[in-house]
Amino acid sequence: MDSSKIKKILESVKSGKSSIEKALDNLKHLPYEDLSFAKVDHHRHIRQGIPEVIFAEGKKTEDVIAIAHSMHKRSKKLLITKASKEIYDGLKIQNAVFYPSSRVISAGGEEKKKGHILILSAGTSDIPVAEEAAVTATFLGSKVEAVHDVGVAGLHRLMDYKKSFHSARVIVVVAGMEGALPSVVGGFIDKPIIAVPTSIGYGTSIGGLTALFAMLNSCVPGIAVMNIDNGFGAGCLAHKINSLI
Repeated sequence: MDSSKIKKILESVKSGKSSIEKALDNLKHLPYEDLSFAKVDHHRHIRQGIPEVIFAEGKKTEDVIAIAHSMHKRSKKLLITKASKEIYDGLKIQNAVFYPSSRVISAGGEEKKKGHILILSAGTSDIPVAEEAAVTATFLGSKVEAVHDVGVAGLHRLMDYKKSFHSARVIVVVAGMEGALPSVVGGFIDKPIIAVPTSIGYGTSIGGLTALFAMLNSCVPGIAVMNIDNGFGAGCLAHKINSLI
């Protein structure tokens, strides 16, 4: 539940269209709903500007579905990361969409999209993480443009997107291997950059640590670095920056 929905409930009571009892019923699960195995934070969107999102990995399928139904019943919106087809099939929520590549399930989301977030992925192997960032930011209400396979092995490919660089409010750069792309992009763009290392690469990539260290040690100022494979975190931060302008 977000602040706009609470305002509608209060306005409905004020105008006499809704009873106080009905309003209390709508609000009774604030600040959270206790499901015994989980406490669903319906209040989070009001506090943080971003609703609670379900991280499905490590959870029982039936528990994820129960939490999802609790959230969707209240807000008609839902975002699940690290999900599975089994969870999606079990949800049986009509407007839910499953993104197999990034393992994200999205339902509802903000209808009005604003601003411009540009998401770049270095290689096609980095697309799942880039897609997680894109789906997250789109769900939250940002306009997103995604450009894939523009890594440092062929920098000339980046030049076709000069217009996008200049119109974007914030740029998310997703890269594995040596993790050099965020520094390259940061060298000729004055926009805030969010770098996301991925676990893609050969042996000495060490599961994404090499890319992470490279991004943390970039000589380009103004680069924020996410955790390895954390497209969700990048999408949230990009949306917050995009919303400030």
